[in-house]
Amino acid sequence: MLSHGFGTDQTAWAALRPWFEERFDVVTFDLAGCGPQGAATYDFERHSSMFGYADDLIDILDELDVTRCTYIGHSMSGMIGTIASIARPELFEQLVIIGASPRYLDDDGYIGGFKADDLENLFDSMSANYQAWVAGFAPMVVGVDDREVIADFSRTLFRMRPDIALNTSRTIFNSDLRAMMGQVSRPISLIQTAVDVAVPVAVGQWLAAAIKGASLDVIDATGHLPHMTAPAEVISILEHRLGSTPP
Repeated sequence: MLSHGFGTDQTAWAALRPWFEERFDVVTFDLAGCGPQGAATYDFERHSSMFGYADDLIDILDELDVTRCTYIGHSMSGMIGTIASIARPELFEQLVIIGASPRYLDDDGYIGGFKADDLENLFDSMSANYQAWVAGFAPMVVGVDDREVIADFSRTLFRMRPDIALNTSRTIFNSDLRAMMGQVSRPISLIQTAVDVAVPVAVGQWLAAAIKGASLDVIDATGHLPHMTAPAEVISILEHRLGSTPP
C-alpha cells in the first residue's frame, strides 16, 4: 500500500513502483482532496483531522479485502498509516514512513522545524495568491534543482482546489500526534533526508526514540521528496528493510 504526501498524488511513486511491483501486489490511491477527483473526495469536516484520513485508509483496506499489508507512507501519509496501525494493527505487517512528522511546531524540548508565525505566514500566502505560493513552495520543498520533479510537484499542487489545499495544510501543520506514538505496535522503518525544510532530522530522531523498535535511516540527500528526487537511495534502504529478493 503506497500512500503519497500533501500536494502530490499517486503518480509520485512512479520511480519506485517497478521495485515494489516485482515484490508485492501494489495498491495506490489519491488522498482526499488530491488527484483528478480531489474536490469530490474531500469533506471539510471529516478531513479537518488526520483521523479522518486514517479512517479513509482503513475503509480502502476493508473494501479491497486486504487483511495484511506492507504500508509505505510519505509525509502526512506516514502519520495517517501510523494512526491506522494503532486502530487496526492486524491490517499492517510493517510500515515504512518517509519524511513524516507528528508535530511541525516547535515545543519545549522538541524541534518541529516551525514557529507559529511561520505557519501563519504560510497560510496567509496561500490565501492571498495560491498560484504565487505554489511557485515558491514547490522548489523550496523539492530542495534540489530537479526541474522535472519541481514541475510534477507544481502540477499536482495546482490541481488541488486552493481552499482544500489551505484547509489540508492547516490540518497537517496544526496537528500534534506525539502522544500516540508510544502506542505503535507494528514494525516501523523511518526514512529521512539529511536536509529537509519541512521535517528536520531531529523529528526522525524523536520518532525513533518514541516508537519502540523503530529504525531510522538518514539519506545523504536534500529535500522533502526523496522517493522522487533520490529513488536509488530510497530503494537501497527498502532492500535492506523489506528484502531485496522478489518472492
